[in-house]
Amino acid sequence: MNEIFRWMARSARRAGIALLLLVGIYATAGMIGGSIPANASWVQPTGGVRIFVEDNGIHTGIVMPVSAAGVEWRGVFPASDLADPRYAGFDHIAVGWGDRAFYVETPTWRDLSLVTVMRAAVGSSRTVLHVEHVPAPSVGLGVREIVLTPEQYRRLAAFVRDTIGPGGKVASGYGPDDAFYDARGTYSAIVTCNEWTGRALRHAGVRVGAWTPFPVTVMGWF
Repeated sequence: MNEIFRWMARSARRAGIALLLLVGIYATAGMIGGSIPANASWVQPTGGVRIFVEDNGIHTGIVMPVSAAGVEWRGVFPASDLADPRYAGFDHIAVGWGDRAFYVETPTWRDLSLVTVMRAAVGSSRTVLHVEHVPAPSVGLGVREIVLTPEQYRRLAAFVRDTIGPGGKVASGYGPDDAFYDARGTYSAIVTCNEWTGRALRHAGVRVGAWTPFPVTVMGWF
């Protein structure tokens, strides 16, 4: 019996070391990928459509005007989907993408659990868009402003539209001003909510990391 316990202890130590190595490799690869620029020649125009990139420590998202450059979002994310439709009167929407369980269950670091992280990391096709109706945010800690040409903004908007799934609203949000919508795509440790933000910006032509799995690999460019 003692031999069995010793074997189990050795196996647990080896598994722990292997997990730490895997996490270290992943973190290193993510930081390297985030430091390699895509759209390296991009120059922010002096005038155009203002968008914002925001970060709550876990999830990044894109804040866009409700109406700009021929793009209208009110019909896509209507007031009737909100617990309090009056919030749809704000002139911006904040949009992020991710695994449904991970997004709904981890609005802050305090809510993060290892089980939720591991379940999402191995891959999940149950993805959602989190859409919040907000005023234009103030630039500061966790918020960066980016100016796009009208054409760049339309490309960004097209990327977001292509992410919308056929199922419509799937859950209420964290409060009276937001909701979750069915989305396309598979979430994993490779394609995280932050990588979705990076892909959206890369699709628009913005200079950002070639792979952006972590918030810092997005926000560090602005």
